[in-house]
Amino acid sequence: MTIGLYDSGLGGLSVLQAVRALLPDHDLLYLADTAYCPYGPRPIEQVRERARACAGWLVNQGASLVVVACNTATSAAIETLRAELPLPVVGMEPGLKPAITATRTRRIAVLATGGTLTGNRFHHLVERFADGVEVQTVACPALVEQVEAGDLDSPRTRAILADYLAPLPAAQVDVVVLGCTHFPFLTPLIAEMLGPGVTIVDTGPAVARQVARLAATHCVQPGVGGLRLATTGDPNHMARIVPQLVGVKAGVEQAVC
Repeated sequence: MTIGLYDSGLGGLSVLQAVRALLPDHDLLYLADTAYCPYGPRPIEQVRERARACAGWLVNQGASLVVVACNTATSAAIETLRAELPLPVVGMEPGLKPAITATRTRRIAVLATGGTLTGNRFHHLVERFADGVEVQTVACPALVEQVEAGDLDSPRTRAILADYLAPLPAAQVDVVVLGCTHFPFLTPLIAEMLGPGVTIVDTGPAVARQVARLAATHCVQPGVGGLRLATTGDPNHMARIVPQLVGVKAGVEQAVC
């Protein structure tokens, strides 16, 4: 029995890492929809159709539980997938609730893609939890491309990130939420630039705990700890970048969906 995960590209590997740490004996299948990456600038209807295609591919490959390891795809399609698929579906959302619990200044920032920040799910999340807390949103589309290239600490990546983070100290932001699954790979750089007084919230571990709960509830049994990787883009490129991101060397299949 397999747990399937997908993202627009390689960012969801940060969620896969968290799931593997918690469920090391479960078999995992990861699909990177790299041919359509990034999702952020795409119309919501297209992201929803890609969600259907990717989740359907995972199910056809034997997934018993699907993780939408992408905030933009979750915002666009999670209700649709839950209505259409006969199995548990786990999504992502920016960790506003833990951020609001942690803030002392009552000012937090959310780094995400435009597709996440303009979605109804995010606005409902702010309305539900952010009473009395100032939420500064920062759309960071260029960071997705840097992570996809495995470029985590070059002068160019530093310059892009410094530009995005520049307004936060003056705004007295003391908690930063990573609202895109690509961004945890940049946590060391973000922490360095913002300093020790800023807490960084990554929802990957919380999502992994939800996956573990649902796997137990729905009898998704452990296997042999196997890992399959696939992409709708260039398998050779993904195979080169995956070891850099998650320290795993594995073959990458070509997926058509």
